[in-house]
Amino acid sequence: MIGFYDYTVILTYISFISAVAGIFSASTMNLRWAIFFLALSGLCDMFDGKIARTKKNRTEDEKSFGIQIDSLCDIVCFGVLPIVICFKLGMDRIWSMAILALYGLAGLIRLGYFNVMEAKRQAEEGGARKYYQGLPITSMAIALPILFVVSPLFPSHMAFVVALHIVVALVGFLFILNFQLRKPSVREVLLIVAVVAVAVTVILFAWHGWRNLIKGSL
Repeated sequence: MIGFYDYTVILTYISFISAVAGIFSASTMNLRWAIFFLALSGLCDMFDGKIARTKKNRTEDEKSFGIQIDSLCDIVCFGVLPIVICFKLGMDRIWSMAILALYGLAGLIRLGYFNVMEAKRQAEEGGARKYYQGLPITSMAIALPILFVVSPLFPSHMAFVVALHIVVALVGFLFILNFQLRKPSVREVLLIVAVVAVAVTVILFAWHGWRNLIKGSL
């Protein structure tokens, strides 16, 4: 079979399968599970590079394949899946779909640019990069679950949908904005994982109680 199938790419493959499950869930309006699969893909993406770099004898073909397959996976996980979720959450007007299309295009441009620059960087210096150029596309796997879990705080569904438009447009713009963002430390990554895990746990297992608690306190 063509391709590579060792442990260095296993999380990338799991991330892709999770995204497909998320698309199926969102398409059938199981939005809480769609958010879960989005967060799971984000978790896999946070650690796939670290795991890949533990293999010291990777060939140049394996390194190049890792760069390419990671970005191809990311456009599905953090481009297509969030678009389907946001469409189902209420971004279904013409202008809403235009924002979603531009969000997806920004993610695609970012990943294509990253592939070119990362291959060049690794040829010159190697090792892990210390800064992101622009906002990483994985950020939507953090922003969307958190926005979803605080949605009961909004006075109406329309207010939530407006906030959703703003978040999608802003995150998409930051994908292609030329600025440096320091990569999080291991401790910061674990903190992010913990916050998203709490949000997803609430969404999956305590959603109705959470909504009633918030509405009762307003």
